[in-house]
Amino acid sequence: MSDDEKVADPVGASPADAGAEGLPGEPQAGSTAEQQLVEALERAETNYKNWQRAAADFANFKRRTEQERAETARFASASLVINLLPVYDDLERAVGTVDANLAGLNWVQGVVAIQRKFKTLLDAMQVSEIAAAGELFDPALHEAVANQPGEEGRVLHVVQKGYRLGDRVIRPAMVIVGEG
Repeated sequence: MSDDEKVADPVGASPADAGAEGLPGEPQAGSTAEQQLVEALERAETNYKNWQRAAADFANFKRRTEQERAETARFASASLVINLLPVYDDLERAVGTVDANLAGLNWVQGVVAIQRKFKTLLDAMQVSEIAAAGELFDPALHEAVANQPGEEGRVLHVVQKGYRLGDRVIRPAMVIVGEG
Protein backbone atom coordinates (compact mmCIF):
# COMPACT_ATOMS: atom_id res chain seq x y z
CA MET A 1 0.00 0.00 0.00
CA SER A 2 1.36 3.39 -0.85
CA ASP A 3 1.26 6.42 1.49
CA ASP A 4 -1.49 7.99 -0.65
CA GLU A 5 -3.71 4.93 -0.21
CA LYS A 6 -3.32 4.97 3.59
CA VAL A 7 -4.50 8.58 3.79
CA ALA A 8 -7.36 8.01 1.37
CA ASP A 9 -8.68 4.92 3.24
CA PRO A 10 -9.93 6.11 6.66
CA VAL A 11 -12.23 3.05 6.95
CA GLY A 12 -9.40 0.68 7.53
CA ALA A 13 -7.72 2.93 10.08
CA SER A 14 -7.52 1.70 13.67
CA PRO A 15 -8.10 3.85 16.79
CA ALA A 16 -4.40 3.71 17.44
CA ASP A 17 -3.83 5.27 14.00
CA ALA A 18 -6.06 8.20 15.04
CA GLY A 19 -3.44 9.17 17.61
CA ALA A 20 -4.44 12.03 19.88
CA GLU A 21 -7.57 12.64 17.83
CA GLY A 22 -10.52 10.69 19.26
CA LEU A 23 -14.19 11.36 19.59
CA PRO A 24 -14.95 14.42 21.66
CA GLY A 25 -15.85 13.54 25.23
CA GLU A 26 -14.21 10.11 24.95
CA PRO A 27 -11.17 9.32 27.05
CA GLN A 28 -8.05 9.36 24.94
CA ALA A 29 -6.11 6.18 24.40
CA GLY A 30 -3.02 6.09 26.52
CA SER A 31 -4.32 8.58 29.10
CA THR A 32 -4.12 7.75 32.75
CA ALA A 33 -7.09 6.93 34.93
CA GLU A 34 -6.58 10.22 36.75
CA GLN A 35 -6.84 12.20 33.49
CA GLN A 36 -9.95 10.27 32.54
CA LEU A 37 -11.48 11.07 35.93
CA VAL A 38 -10.68 14.78 35.54
CA GLU A 39 -12.20 14.80 32.06
CA ALA A 40 -15.32 13.00 33.32
CA LEU A 41 -15.67 15.48 36.17
CA GLU A 42 -15.35 18.40 33.73
CA ARG A 43 -18.06 16.89 31.52
CA ALA A 44 -20.25 16.32 34.56
CA GLU A 45 -19.75 19.93 35.69
CA THR A 46 -20.59 21.21 32.20
CA ASN A 47 -23.71 19.04 32.07
CA TYR A 48 -24.76 20.22 35.55
CA LYS A 49 -24.36 23.89 34.56
CA ASN A 50 -26.34 23.28 31.37
CA TRP A 51 -29.08 21.59 33.41
CA GLN A 52 -29.19 24.54 35.85
CA ARG A 53 -29.46 26.96 32.95
CA ALA A 54 -32.28 24.93 31.38
CA ALA A 55 -34.12 24.73 34.72
CA ALA A 56 -33.82 28.50 35.18
CA ASP A 57 -35.02 29.10 31.60
CA PHE A 58 -38.03 26.87 32.23
CA ALA A 59 -38.87 28.65 35.52
CA ASN A 60 -38.67 32.01 33.71
CA PHE A 61 -40.87 30.65 30.91
CA LYS A 62 -43.50 29.50 33.43
CA ARG A 63 -43.46 32.86 35.25
CA ARG A 64 -43.72 34.80 31.98
CA THR A 65 -46.58 32.58 30.78
CA GLU A 66 -48.51 33.14 34.03
CA GLN A 67 -47.96 36.90 33.77
CA GLU A 68 -49.20 36.91 30.17
CA ARG A 69 -52.27 34.86 31.15
CA ALA A 70 -53.06 37.27 34.01
CA GLU A 71 -52.52 40.26 31.70
CA THR A 72 -54.87 38.76 29.10
CA ALA A 73 -57.56 38.23 31.74
CA ARG A 74 -57.10 41.80 33.00
CA PHE A 75 -57.43 43.20 29.46
CA ALA A 76 -60.55 41.10 28.87
CA SER A 77 -62.04 42.55 32.08
CA ALA A 78 -61.08 46.06 30.99
CA SER A 79 -62.76 45.56 27.62
CA LEU A 80 -65.95 44.34 29.28
CA VAL A 81 -65.98 47.20 31.79
CA ILE A 82 -65.36 49.83 29.10
CA ASN A 83 -68.40 48.53 27.22
CA LEU A 84 -70.57 48.47 30.36
CA LEU A 85 -69.70 51.94 31.68
CA PRO A 86 -72.07 53.84 29.32
CA VAL A 87 -74.94 51.64 30.56
CA TYR A 88 -73.97 52.39 34.17
CA ASP A 89 -73.78 56.11 33.36
CA ASP A 90 -77.31 55.97 31.93
CA LEU A 91 -78.60 54.18 35.02
CA GLU A 92 -77.01 56.78 37.29
CA ARG A 93 -78.56 59.62 35.27
CA ALA A 94 -81.96 57.90 35.35
CA VAL A 95 -81.81 57.41 39.13
CA GLY A 96 -80.51 60.95 39.65
CA THR A 97 -83.36 62.56 37.68
CA VAL A 98 -86.30 60.66 39.20
CA ASP A 99 -89.08 63.05 40.16
CA ALA A 100 -89.88 63.09 43.90
CA ASN A 101 -93.49 62.12 43.11
CA LEU A 102 -92.28 58.91 41.42
CA ALA A 103 -89.58 57.95 43.95
CA GLY A 104 -91.89 55.67 45.96
CA LEU A 105 -93.10 53.60 43.01
CA ASN A 106 -92.03 49.97 42.83
CA TRP A 107 -90.55 50.16 39.35
CA VAL A 108 -88.42 53.17 40.33
CA GLN A 109 -87.17 51.31 43.40
CA GLY A 110 -86.37 48.39 41.09
CA VAL A 111 -84.27 50.62 38.83
CA VAL A 112 -82.46 52.00 41.91
CA ALA A 113 -81.79 48.43 43.10
CA ILE A 114 -80.37 47.51 39.67
CA GLN A 115 -78.10 50.56 39.78
CA ARG A 116 -76.85 49.54 43.27
CA LYS A 117 -76.18 45.97 42.10
CA PHE A 118 -74.31 47.33 39.08
CA LYS A 119 -72.18 49.50 41.39
CA THR A 120 -71.47 46.46 43.62
CA LEU A 121 -70.42 44.48 40.55
CA LEU A 122 -68.06 47.24 39.42
CA ASP A 123 -66.58 47.43 42.94
CA ALA A 124 -66.02 43.66 42.91
CA MET A 125 -64.17 44.03 39.60
CA GLN A 126 -61.95 46.70 41.25
CA VAL A 127 -63.43 49.50 39.16
CA SER A 128 -63.30 52.83 40.97
CA GLU A 129 -64.45 56.31 40.07
CA ILE A 130 -61.77 58.93 39.47
CA ALA A 131 -62.18 61.91 41.79
CA ALA A 132 -62.49 65.03 39.68
CA ALA A 133 -64.77 67.82 40.95
CA GLY A 134 -62.71 70.42 42.81
CA GLU A 135 -59.43 68.58 42.20
CA LEU A 136 -56.41 69.97 40.41
CA PHE A 137 -56.45 69.07 36.72
CA ASP A 138 -54.28 66.00 36.02
CA PRO A 139 -53.95 65.08 32.33
CA ALA A 140 -53.28 61.45 33.30
CA LEU A 141 -56.73 61.26 34.95
CA HIS A 142 -58.80 64.02 33.34
CA GLU A 143 -59.66 65.05 29.81
CA ALA A 144 -60.36 68.77 29.51
CA VAL A 145 -63.30 69.43 27.20
CA ALA A 146 -63.72 73.14 27.96
CA ASN A 147 -62.36 76.07 29.95
CA GLN A 148 -64.41 78.47 32.05
CA PRO A 149 -63.57 81.38 34.30
CA GLY A 150 -62.54 80.04 37.68
CA GLU A 151 -59.51 78.99 39.67
CA GLU A 152 -56.78 78.16 37.18
CA GLY A 153 -55.98 74.48 36.80
CA ARG A 154 -58.86 73.32 38.99
CA VAL A 155 -61.67 71.07 37.77
CA LEU A 156 -64.88 73.11 37.91
CA HIS A 157 -67.39 70.61 36.55
CA VAL A 158 -67.45 66.93 35.56
CA VAL A 159 -69.08 66.29 32.18
CA GLN A 160 -68.54 62.51 32.29
CA LYS A 161 -67.15 60.44 35.16
CA GLY A 162 -63.83 58.68 34.73
CA TYR A 163 -62.94 55.22 36.00
CA ARG A 164 -59.94 53.08 36.89
CA LEU A 165 -59.58 49.33 36.80
CA GLY A 166 -57.19 48.66 39.66
CA ASP A 167 -54.50 51.28 39.18
CA ARG A 168 -55.02 51.65 35.41
CA VAL A 169 -57.18 54.45 33.98
CA ILE A 170 -59.73 52.88 31.63
CA ARG A 171 -61.70 56.05 30.97
CA PRO A 172 -60.48 59.53 31.93
CA ALA A 173 -62.96 61.95 33.47
CA MET A 174 -64.20 64.54 30.96
CA VAL A 175 -64.03 67.85 32.80
CA ILE A 176 -64.35 71.62 32.49
CA VAL A 177 -61.24 73.36 33.83
CA GLY A 178 -60.86 76.85 35.28
CA GLU A 179 -58.76 79.24 33.25
CA GLY A 180 -58.08 81.82 35.99
